[in-house]
Amino acid sequence: MGATGTAGGGRDAEYREFALARGGHLYRSACLLTGGDTHLAEDLVQETLGRMYAVWRRSGGLFGGRRIDNPAGYAQRVLHRAFIDHHRRRSSTERPSGELPELAVQADDSSLRIALLDALAGMAPQDRAVLVLRYWEDVSVEETADILRISTGAVRTRSSRALGRLRTQLGDSLADLAAH
Repeated sequence: MGATGTAGGGRDAEYREFALARGGHLYRSACLLTGGDTHLAEDLVQETLGRMYAVWRRSGGLFGGRRIDNPAGYAQRVLHRAFIDHHRRRSSTERPSGELPELAVQADDSSLRIALLDALAGMAPQDRAVLVLRYWEDVSVEETADILRISTGAVRTRSSRALGRLRTQLGDSLADLAAH
């Protein structure tokens, strides 16, 4: 095969290592973005990893002629854009289910997690994406704006309003759930 086949094989091995290391984190983020829809979360992670592989394979971790400095951050960006794209493509007649599937819960804070997932599921996709990026992924306002292709002012406004809606929706139950 020669040097090209070896380099391609090395790229594949590097990519597999990257995908195995980041897959779980991408899946957890996708679950939050989708409001607990594990099937959609799996689809989004697959789409993200597929897009990452195409870039990785073509350029060996290079993007636009230069190396991706932060492949994990780039993968998060791809995931969030895939989520937003999914909601733009979805037919207006489709409606998410009002019930979450039974989840195997091992932590003591299961009631809090379920309440938060329910509350996130009831939010607009863009608001959910802003909250997950800002408060779960700990991404800056500027980076969030860049990832979602909106202004920094829109990120701040959406964050503030979405947090207000979460507080209203969860009300006193949040304090009760967190205390247990």
